[in-house]
Amino acid sequence: MENKVLLIFTKNPELGKCKTRLAKTLGDEKALSIYCQLLEHTRTFSARVDADKHVYYSSNIPENDLWSTNDFERKLQSEGDLGEKMSSAFKHSFEAGYRKVVIIGSDCAEINEQDIDKAFDELDSKDVVLGPAIDGGYYLLGMREFYPFLFSDKSWSTPNLINETISDLIKNGKSYQLLEEKSDIDYEEDLERTGFVSFEY
Repeated sequence: MENKVLLIFTKNPELGKCKTRLAKTLGDEKALSIYCQLLEHTRTFSARVDADKHVYYSSNIPENDLWSTNDFERKLQSEGDLGEKMSSAFKHSFEAGYRKVVIIGSDCAEINEQDIDKAFDELDSKDVVLGPAIDGGYYLLGMREFYPFLFSDKSWSTPNLINETISDLIKNGKSYQLLEEKSDIDYEEDLERTGFVSFEY
């Protein structure tokens, strides 16, 4: 099998510490409930992806949770901002010998295993693949070599991120492919978008 890995960044599902923007209008308990459903969705579709799968926790690795050790290798995110955390995960993956590395978060209800498979396929001919998010960020990033410049001097969690990333790719002469635009669930109105799963909260 081709040497590829899917990296999944998650936040430990703790009351008051996840989906904080959603919690501002729905409250901490409902926000946590929604995030737990997003985690379950992410686990379900990623388990069907034909690649190694590494789950990166934000604060600690619990003894027992939904991420089965049979399907997922469990790791801890490094210190630093989001860019530093992702850069470290990519760097370690390529050092471990993987030839294609794709990273996703656990905030998107529209993403599925077909999106991941397409991202890996695009890396046959492109240096980088991006899944643009409606809010100007991205829900997926994949590459076939480690490009540290993608993680430095970026406006994380702002509407400028995807444009800054594409600009850097062009400036550095790297080819890229964009996937279908999708939306993370960060605000209450995101729950009402067409195509999202029905959340119970």
